[in-house]
Amino acid sequence: MKTRRKELRPDRETLLGGLAPADFLREYWHKRPLLIRQAVPDVVGRLSPVELRRLAMREDCESRLVRHARGRWSLDYGPFTAAALDRLPRRGWSLLVSGVDHHLPYAAALLQSFGFVPYARLDDVMVSLAPPGGGVGPHFDSYDVFLIQGHGTRRWEIAEQDDLELVEDAPLRILKRFTPQQSWVLEPGDMLYLPPRLAHNGVALSECMTWSVGFRAPSHQEIASAFLDYLQEGLNIEGRYADPDLEVPSHPAALPAAMIERLGAVIDGIRWSRDDIVDFLGRYLSEPKPNVFFEPPRRAMGRERFTDKVGTEGLRLDPRTRMLFHGSTFYINGERLVVPVANRRVLVELADRRALPPKALPDTLLAVLYDWYKSGYLWPGACPPAVS
Repeated sequence: MKTRRKELRPDRETLLGGLAPADFLREYWHKRPLLIRQAVPDVVGRLSPVELRRLAMREDCESRLVRHARGRWSLDYGPFTAAALDRLPRRGWSLLVSGVDHHLPYAAALLQSFGFVPYARLDDVMVSLAPPGGGVGPHFDSYDVFLIQGHGTRRWEIAEQDDLELVEDAPLRILKRFTPQQSWVLEPGDMLYLPPRLAHNGVALSECMTWSVGFRAPSHQEIASAFLDYLQEGLNIEGRYADPDLEVPSHPAALPAAMIERLGAVIDGIRWSRDDIVDFLGRYLSEPKPNVFFEPPRRAMGRERFTDKVGTEGLRLDPRTRMLFHGSTFYINGERLVVPVANRRVLVELADRRALPPKALPDTLLAVLYDWYKSGYLWPGACPPAVS
């Protein structure tokens, strides 16, 4: 999918309504909503309703269809057929497509423009399409979100309420009770920031498309469970339970005290360090979502030609690639790489900017980049190829 205009990134002064990023983070982030008129005027016309429907029909796109009829909510998952989308009624539904930044270069640039928040917290760009009256009902999110109006207009209502009881048996987290305290009508290019757990409801006033920039906020339970899985992969505890001094029990069904002590000592012996936590977070937070797959180039260029193109055209990370670092350790799509100090500066630039300008690079680094190219993680040239 190609953009109609040159890929642009919103001006940060426009994006935050003249606020410096540090001021926004201090005064609004996680604290209170902020409406910014004409924050992203360049979003208009970047994606049409027809193009969004095409994305919803793809196997490699995460899409959902929310419907509301006769007081009941329903939720279906894509990919959808063209016939199913053509049969949708004039009212009462919302089509949502996640990960649009993986398929539309402009959406990837839009997501990167929020780099005043660490990439480890960035999630994706979701775009929704709804007819007049469409929406997903009053709800709250557990994460920060920026809602950018693309095509059409939408009314957003918010309420700072402690009552977060949900509608029973609904397939979505719909609030049972919602009394709006503030409301705004967003025109194309307008943006509304909402902190976590703020009740809100968006209703399309005309056929409209809303772009949502969301952030990762895993629960502590998710993190702890994933970390235990990480530890398990590296465990290698020798020995097997034995009790050479076993005595006849007075109660054979009782857990033996000696067994509790012996096996408790084994479990107590499991240790982890701060380095283990850093390594886990690097792998976990750079791991792509389950529906994301990388395809190697159909006709991979040779190492020499790759080197020439990088030297003359630069390179860019694939939009699906997640790349983070800590010190001289880099994490790309869940993989770990420790680099010599001499190569660190270049890879930091690649991770931060998600691109490198044309330049001569050392052979040791080119070898790494070439392997990533063959895995589909990055591409030489000014822009990665659009996913067809």
